[in-house]
Amino acid sequence: MDAQVGDPRLTGNPHQSDRARQSDAGLPFDRPLAIEARGLVKRFEGFTAVDGVDLSVPAGSVYGILGPNGAGKTTTLRMLLGIIDPDSGYRRILGAERPHDVAHAIGYLPEERGLYPSMKATEAIAFLGALRGLPLKEGRRRAHELLERHGLGYAADRQIRQLSKGMAQQVQILGTLVHRPRLVIFDEPFSGLDALNQGKLEAMMRGLAQDGATVIFSTHVIAHAERLCDEVAIIAGGKVPFAGPVDLARDRIPAQVRLETRALQGAWRAALPADVRQDGQFWHFALPDSGIEPLLRALIAGEAGILSLSIERAGLHDAFVAIAGEAAARALEEEKPEEPRR
Repeated sequence: MDAQVGDPRLTGNPHQSDRARQSDAGLPFDRPLAIEARGLVKRFEGFTAVDGVDLSVPAGSVYGILGPNGAGKTTTLRMLLGIIDPDSGYRRILGAERPHDVAHAIGYLPEERGLYPSMKATEAIAFLGALRGLPLKEGRRRAHELLERHGLGYAADRQIRQLSKGMAQQVQILGTLVHRPRLVIFDEPFSGLDALNQGKLEAMMRGLAQDGATVIFSTHVIAHAERLCDEVAIIAGGKVPFAGPVDLARDRIPAQVRLETRALQGAWRAALPADVRQDGQFWHFALPDSGIEPLLRALIAGEAGILSLSIERAGLHDAFVAIAGEAAARALEEEKPEEPRR
């Protein structure tokens, strides 16, 4: 029999303190968890969409769930929100074991956008706030304020059907935030936005975290996760092979050294690592565990004639390939971005 939601067998003591849970997860003690999930499983007609997902999202962070379409990102977010229940596993959201108990403190932008076409922008934002318990009068006031702040004041009294798709998406994003949530969950939020508005959304996410909110978003675009995230969960095939700081993911691959020498022969060549690859006067190899200093001493003593040397740390894309595998990486690359919506 599967363990059910809240079963302490999956997590130890479900009432364990944030300090103890963070210690187990290797997280700083001074950051309580906004989201904790252990062993989440979801099946649909015999297909396992999510298979034992664990997440620990520190409060006040920007956290990315990175993976190709079909990897289980949306299903995971919907389980965290309580839109669907896991078949087994445990979740705690903003300290509550029942997501609906804290729904008023959560903002959610689903992957499938939806606004009433006949509503005016102001009313649409106020309506979305009302769904989270914000009085309509206050929602309208905040809607006007948000639209002005984000350069959309001229659209306040326009119907949604009169807006471009990109503008309508911005209105829905503002509706996600109008009730000033402590936790904001975006599912593929950059889809359909042009480069300018993608940059504005990134800045908005950073601002939310700086103001103390927790931001979690799913994406199949590695660049967004690398620029924005304190931590990421890499998901592939319904499993999470890695969850933690971006730097820790990148450290899975040794930094790469690019060395240019005047000399091509000499006793100094014995000091180069076994994985060295030569390209004319350039030498490429992984940074040795001992660091670069012993090698530099050998090169200088052997009169290699160093012309240039650079050390490049692995990017999140390379880390994704190493962690999730070539097939998942190809699936990411095959997902061509949508044309910007005007």
